[in-house]
Amino acid sequence: MREQDAGLVIEDRRIDGPHGSIPVRIYAPEGARAAPGLVWLHGGGWVEGDLDLPEADGVARWIAARGVVVASVDYRLAVGGVHFPVPLDDVMAAFLWTRTNAHALGVDPSRLSLGGASAGGNLAAGVALRLRDDGSPQPALVLLAYPMLHPRLPEIRPDLAAAVAALPPEHTAFDDESDGRLTRNYAGSAEALGDPYAFPANGDPTGLPPHVIVNSDADTLRASGEAYAALLATSGVTVFSTHEPGTTHGHLNISPADRAAEHTLDVFVRALTS
Repeated sequence: MREQDAGLVIEDRRIDGPHGSIPVRIYAPEGARAAPGLVWLHGGGWVEGDLDLPEADGVARWIAARGVVVASVDYRLAVGGVHFPVPLDDVMAAFLWTRTNAHALGVDPSRLSLGGASAGGNLAAGVALRLRDDGSPQPALVLLAYPMLHPRLPEIRPDLAAAVAALPPEHTAFDDESDGRLTRNYAGSAEALGDPYAFPANGDPTGLPPHVIVNSDADTLRASGEAYAALLATSGVTVFSTHEPGTTHGHLNISPADRAAEHTLDVFVRALTS
């Protein structure tokens, strides 16, 4: 698929990966040349989601319309016997492919960043660690929206617990049981639950590039994002961490036109283009 959309060129590609081909959708401003770039990963608890989600397609269009070339990755989901490290391998391959082909895509490779939401944020953080350890070029920035970074939820402050408990029934929140099911399924083994590439909060982030973390407000996963931000800071990594007031988990998956989602994306775009 190749289409023109309000000054954007959008193209579906398939790239090679260690487990087979990987669908990647490229969103490029017309005439992009030496532009900032972003490899972006949707969420979905590692078990759902695709390139057409608002959190994938809507986010990518919004960011690309502001001068950033976005590669949105349809990594393999942890279903049908797939577990870590397969989704991570897909993202690693997609980031390296994007960097290798940066000039052809209109991207300045030194300004290529990596980011994702929820489970996608987990994958982005895990790949950043792996790139560092492999001696590969690092992303310019790591952008995380309400990420899942721990194998188990960290301790939740009483005020956050009260805010989550006050949510109406349609706003289900992660708890130890639901979060544990997802993390165990993604890990696939007890050993992987302790692997820093599977759950970056297990690792030492020293030497990573700057991070921008935007958590949802009344969201138990906010505890994970905030704890990881503290770990980054104490490890000497530059980090900007905030939360989006009045939101629940997944606020980018409503619509990029939503005021809160737009504000979060504006934070990301300012970081990418500054």
